[in-house]
Amino acid sequence: MSAPSSVRSALAPQVQELGAALTHSRYVCFGGFQLDTERELLYKDGSKMRLPGKVFQTLVALVEKPGEVVTREALRERLWPEGTFVNYDANVNNTVNKLRLVLGDSPDQPSFIETIPRLGYCFVGNVQRRNELLRPMAAETPTAVVSSTPQAITASRVLASALEPTRPIAAKPKTPGLWADWRMRGLGALVLLCGMLIGMGIVLLTYRV
Repeated sequence: MSAPSSVRSALAPQVQELGAALTHSRYVCFGGFQLDTERELLYKDGSKMRLPGKVFQTLVALVEKPGEVVTREALRERLWPEGTFVNYDANVNNTVNKLRLVLGDSPDQPSFIETIPRLGYCFVGNVQRRNELLRPMAAETPTAVVSSTPQAITASRVLASALEPTRPIAAKPKTPGLWADWRMRGLGALVLLCGMLIGMGIVLLTYRV
C-alpha cells in the first residue's frame, strides 16, 4: 500500500536521496528539527530533547520512508515484540499523538505526520540526512550607524565627554580670613604693649634706686 500519487510524486526525489544515505548518515533534519539516530536525541532550534523510546522509534520509522505510508501493523511490529498483549490500536494512536505534540504538529493541518485513513501514517516533511549536527547560527550584532549631521556630531561629543574619566579638581589654597588678620594685628599690638610696660618698669626702678 502506498501514499496518494500526488504526495508520492512530490516526495519521490527525496525518497531516493534518503535511501542512498540511510545507512551512512547519523542525523535526520526536517523543519527546525535534527534527529540524532545514534543517541536517540531530538534537537529543536539547537535545544536538546530526549524522546521516550517508542516515540523515538515511531519517528525513525516515519522519516526512514518520507512520502510513503507506514502502516499501523508495521508500527505495531516495530514497537511491541511478538507475544506482547496490549491494545495495539489505542497504543499506536497514543504514541503518534505524543510525537505530534513534541513536533508541534496538527492532524488536521499536518506539517510532518499525515494520517492516511484505514492505512497508517505518512511523513510529509522535507527530510535531509547529514553526517554532522548543524549548529544554530549566532545572531549578528547590529552595527551602529553614525550620522554626520551637526546635531549628531554635537551629541557624540557630549556623550564622549560624559564617558571620559572625571579628573580630580585641585583644592584651592586657603587664604586667611578677616578674623585671622585681626588676630595677627592684635597679637602684634599686645607684644608692643608688653614691651612698653617692661620699659617703663625698668625706668621707674632706676629712679627709685
